[in-house]
Amino acid sequence: MRNLFWFLIFPFLIYSQDRKNTKVQGLLSGQWRSYFMHTVNKDELKDFTALSTGGYLKYQLKFSNTFTLGAALYNSTNLGLQDLTVPDGVTGKLSRYEEGQFDRLDLENDAVFLLGELYLDYRLKRHQFTLGRMKINTPLINPQDGRMIPTLVQGFWYKYKMKSDQTFQFGVLNGIAPRSTGGFFGIGESIGTYPVGRFIFGEESLYAGNTKSDFILMFNADFKLAEELKVDFWNYYVDNIYNAIYLKPSVKLNEKWMLQGEWLHQNRIEDGGNAIQGLRYFAQSSSDILGLQWKYEFGKSRFSLGYDYILPGGQFITPREWGREDLFSFQKRERSEGSANNHAVVLTYGNSWSVGKDVDVKSILSLGRHWKPSVTDAENNKYAMPDYTHINLDLFLNIKGLKNLKPELLVTGKIGNGDIPDNPNFYFNKVDMLHVDFILNYNF
Repeated sequence: MRNLFWFLIFPFLIYSQDRKNTKVQGLLSGQWRSYFMHTVNKDELKDFTALSTGGYLKYQLKFSNTFTLGAALYNSTNLGLQDLTVPDGVTGKLSRYEEGQFDRLDLENDAVFLLGELYLDYRLKRHQFTLGRMKINTPLINPQDGRMIPTLVQGFWYKYKMKSDQTFQFGVLNGIAPRSTGGFFGIGESIGTYPVGRFIFGEESLYAGNTKSDFILMFNADFKLAEELKVDFWNYYVDNIYNAIYLKPSVKLNEKWMLQGEWLHQNRIEDGGNAIQGLRYFAQSSSDILGLQWKYEFGKSRFSLGYDYILPGGQFITPREWGREDLFSFQKRERSEGSANNHAVVLTYGNSWSVGKDVDVKSILSLGRHWKPSVTDAENNKYAMPDYTHINLDLFLNIKGLKNLKPELLVTGKIGNGDIPDNPNFYFNKVDMLHVDFILNYNF
């Protein structure tokens, strides 16, 4: 893979690295990242630690501000603080978060290399066309950049931007490289590279390796209905699995207050991934999520209160391999995916301040209460996640003398609520746990 990457970019490096050239410009950029991760589990359940380093190296060759040919090589190297192939002695399970720093399908691979971007980009004044391997950011398919290598996609992407800052986008994908893996997969193949949970009747899901889907079609329109009313609309058509409609209206009440709503509706397409029910990924006929969020800004402070309700009658199902769920109730290090009849309220407070003259700090504190169905209810709780309270503190540092260095500290605690059966599998890597990330990003 490394030889292929250098073979591809060597001609570009030779051709031009002179930014004064008005016809052809070569741009080399990248990020070095070191990532420390530690999870403390309940009582005698095993704790996990990982330290990785790597990042990406990207080269873009630009022709007359119209065509760009780009390539990026991503890497994650395990510095070996702990042998992650050794499971917990009580549950027999591996780490949940730490293994995601590397190739979780081959944890003995200490150095993952991925040619994650290789694309041709064509731009006009208001149009952009991109073909190849790339990074996209949508509500359900996104980089979810909380590991060493983000989720990347392969296909075609078109974007049109109007004068009023309204946008229209259209995409077709035929491959995805989920974070925590070392390569690109077909659409159906990518589903099941993460833990599969339970089928709706209680037995272990068997859709990994048995899901048939060849492509994803996406459409987005971000438009204004009035001066203070905006609507963000997305549609995802996942071949042979589901169609999802996501609608998010936003009303700006004044300079400080904003009210937003969201509705996500899914319905099964054809076989839901497989004609055999026991091998099917999208087993139920449909699902719906309704949400509401208030936002308030004053000075350097930001406040929001978000609520989501996944209605009864169908689990909210979308592959975790493809990105995080960009819902009002989302908090880092947990998901609502796999649940039905689920309520969640999240209070978030953000602020910025200075430490002396040389360090600026941005903080995000979130407190979430997530009312989950019973862990024994496989039909409404795919991953047997207990009812829980979730606390996150995220700190981003800006050191004025080292403008390219961007440290981040994330501290997460999840506390189980109510009567949880006395079974360590309902606690391990889920609740009554503490999780810490310390990340050093150096961008160039």
